[in-house]
Amino acid sequence: MNNKILLIYKFISLYHILDEIDLDLNFKIINVNNEDQLNDEISKTKNYLVISEKNNLNEKNQLFIEKLPIKITKLLEKINIEFIKQQFNNQSQITINKYLIDLNSREMSLKDMKLKLTEKEVNTVIYLSKVKKPVSIKELQENVWSYHSNLETHTVETHIYRLRKKILSTLKDDSFIISKKNGYQIK
Repeated sequence: MNNKILLIYKFISLYHILDEIDLDLNFKIINVNNEDQLNDEISKTKNYLVISEKNNLNEKNQLFIEKLPIKITKLLEKINIEFIKQQFNNQSQITINKYLIDLNSREMSLKDMKLKLTEKEVNTVIYLSKVKKPVSIKELQENVWSYHSNLETHTVETHIYRLRKKILSTLKDDSFIISKKNGYQIK
């Protein structure tokens, strides 16, 4: 079943064209005539794109066609690119407890507070959040740092200490990553 929806807003000629080739499309098309109907359709799904002749909506998932005529192949390419961009952005955000982690911008946020993270910090937070038990320093060395040695190193402890300090100073949370006697954990 296809879960991508193309909402064609006040553009009946385009709707008729796409309706003719509907079986060959990898998205469902819906003709929308007014703003109430548009809002109703948007509320039913997350994976949608609004297409219109004019850029008259304040809608983030909108594609408007400026130049007509346009080749159907070019139009379908633009539509598919927009759906791919949406998918990429949706997959880049994960929620851990009350925080939103944006993998693209490497930011951890809560309401209007944002904390910039390094790639290693993001990887550490994600790894700790997936494991529901305390994670040992050795396990973090192997799985986040790809470090396989019996040499004594304090890299993990130093990084987690600095990460906890950053989270406390920006997000005012001193219990996001907790230290246990057998490792670190996100509760």
